[in-house]
Amino acid sequence: LSPPPPPPTSPPGSDIYKGWLFKWTNYLKGYQRRWFVLSNGLLSYYRTQAEMAHTCRGTINLAAAHIDTEDACNIMLSSGGRTYHLKASTEVERQRWVTALELAKAKAIRMVNDQSGKNISSSTAVLTAYFELQGALKTLASKLDDLCTCNDLIAKHGAALQRSLSELEALRVLVEGGEKIKAVNERATLFRITSNAMINACRDFLQLAESHSRRWQRVLQHERDQRTHLEETIEQLAKQHNNLERAWRKAPSLAPDTHPPVQSSKEDPSDEDEGTEYFDAMEDSPAFITVTATEPSQHRSSTLSYNNMTGKEVQSCRKRRSQIPSKPNYSLNLWSIMKNCIGKELSKIPMPVNFNEPLSMLQRLTEDLEYSDLLDKAAGCESSLEQICLVAAFSVSSYSTTVHRTAKPFNPLLGETFELDRLDECGYRSLCEQVSHHPPAAAHHVMSQRGWTLWQEITIASKFRGKYLSIMPLGTIHLQFHRSGNHYVWRKVTSTVHNIIVGKLWIDQSGDIDIINHTTKETCQLKFYPYSYFSREVPRKVTGVVADGEGQAHYILSGTWDERMESAKIVQRNRGNSGTEGKQKTIYQTLAPRLLWKKCPLPENAENMYYFSSLALSLNEEEVGVSLTDSRRRPDQRMMEEGRWDEANAEKQRLEEKQRTEEREREDNRAERLPTMQSYHPLWFHQRTDPVTGETSFVYKGAYWEAKERQDWSMCPDIF
Repeated sequence: LSPPPPPPTSPPGSDIYKGWLFKWTNYLKGYQRRWFVLSNGLLSYYRTQAEMAHTCRGTINLAAAHIDTEDACNIMLSSGGRTYHLKASTEVERQRWVTALELAKAKAIRMVNDQSGKNISSSTAVLTAYFELQGALKTLASKLDDLCTCNDLIAKHGAALQRSLSELEALRVLVEGGEKIKAVNERATLFRITSNAMINACRDFLQLAESHSRRWQRVLQHERDQRTHLEETIEQLAKQHNNLERAWRKAPSLAPDTHPPVQSSKEDPSDEDEGTEYFDAMEDSPAFITVTATEPSQHRSSTLSYNNMTGKEVQSCRKRRSQIPSKPNYSLNLWSIMKNCIGKELSKIPMPVNFNEPLSMLQRLTEDLEYSDLLDKAAGCESSLEQICLVAAFSVSSYSTTVHRTAKPFNPLLGETFELDRLDECGYRSLCEQVSHHPPAAAHHVMSQRGWTLWQEITIASKFRGKYLSIMPLGTIHLQFHRSGNHYVWRKVTSTVHNIIVGKLWIDQSGDIDIINHTTKETCQLKFYPYSYFSREVPRKVTGVVADGEGQAHYILSGTWDERMESAKIVQRNRGNSGTEGKQKTIYQTLAPRLLWKKCPLPENAENMYYFSSLALSLNEEEVGVSLTDSRRRPDQRMMEEGRWDEANAEKQRLEEKQRTEEREREDNRAERLPTMQSYHPLWFHQRTDPVTGETSFVYKGAYWEAKERQDWSMCPDIF
């Protein structure tokens, strides 16, 4: 148990009231200790006192809040659909907080009522306050003059009085009378001193008021400057908008998704520098702000290859299916299955098909080719820097299909394969094979007639963390272009499925991708920003920098992993001021951004078909002549797709038990022969050391497509 929190740091009647309370979070964690701050009618809370400087976890406006006491130590606050269940450590502390909350609520209501009748704008209020202060200062100055006149009269009459008293003292009168005259003289002196002190205090007050007047004048001048700057900015934007409209009318043939060029500065010399924009970045960080800049003619040729890159250029020779049976509405208690699985690897948890989608992990891996046309365009690039921009867009596009895909794919059986023959439509053939069961690993090879080859081995590591599920793809992706020989290597980022137990499931991608061209040593650093409720960044944001072999930046990439990516060519670099952490910033001036990739819309009724894309809908379509181990032939997956989930669950258990039995038999055979003997050999892939990275991985050894032509599958194991 946590030690009891100390009493609040401020008395209930003060303007700010702070202290520790326990706040209900969820059924997993229950009440958690939080630091609460009551100020200006707002109750805010933080995880720690240190968080007050940067992160507020939540705020309730007490003016419209309902305060209720549930029992001896509990407090319930509700406002605008938000409810806080709070608990104090003692009943006395609870009463202190209730008193402070009630007082703050009453004060907040009074403030709202006082403000309700005021409809004056902020600038008018500043002017009114300024003129009121000037009038008050004039009145004070005139009163001070009156006081100075009175002071002079007091001094004059006081001096006369003291002379008269001195003359009386000179007379020889009774002793008693002399003492009284002396006392009156002392009082007159005190009166004069007091009046002088009063005048000095009034003069100090006027000087203080004049200093505040100068401060108000500065505030007013700042407001005027801001207004002038805003008017100039609006005028400038209006000019740019007018130039863009004229440019668009002169070039109506531009594609809808391309950016029209900014009007030449020769047309209006006064607007010469209006299109020059910059964005700041840490030298070693890919975090940027997307900008638009003018495009001088001398730089235009280097970016023309990016035009008309939107959409897919697929001329289908065969009509693929465009729909599958709608997903049934089966209810299942997720917590009853997952509560004993926290911290375990997902591949070792016996999961029913209710949490799956009717595709295998091999088919999901093949979905990386959704936008293979990007690689076709990259193969034709003369510039390797432009080529790596397209490769980066391709690496980001592979995540666009996952934004709504919160269901898990089927774990492939050992030896399971999946082929995708799109030679006629897209110019490539793809083959995947499950080469390992524990850890689960799949090898993938794609050969394109349009000038490129892609291969990868992916091992999925996953952990259930209670509130979310982390999926960490381990392995390397290789891409080589035939004409130039450029060899690119990169790795995938971490995927996270949130709200596993309570709430709506949603998926996020986060981490860094470093794409390296091992032929030219050029690099592209991509950063996937994790979603945060408190962040002002665009959700699912991705930024990147393309640099040559010397580390000099040439392109800036920006976009989101679920919608689009753009590139902007750098034309000028300047050193800026140091940042908050002492690192020097570089200011890049760029040309107008060019569209690299844009996501195609999902098919109609996709929300009832597991949010599959057009390619995903066709992956499990039955085809004649595929291998006996192909995922299309997997019975439990086929039953699930057809809506027969109870039968699919029974069939899934049968297949998994069959796989476990075969694994035990292989282990027994290996133990009887040689301890160092491998227990399993993939059919179409073998392990080799990559000469570029030095890593050992499974690569395609050939013969699959030849076996398909012969329709000879005698070597295939019986896994289904």
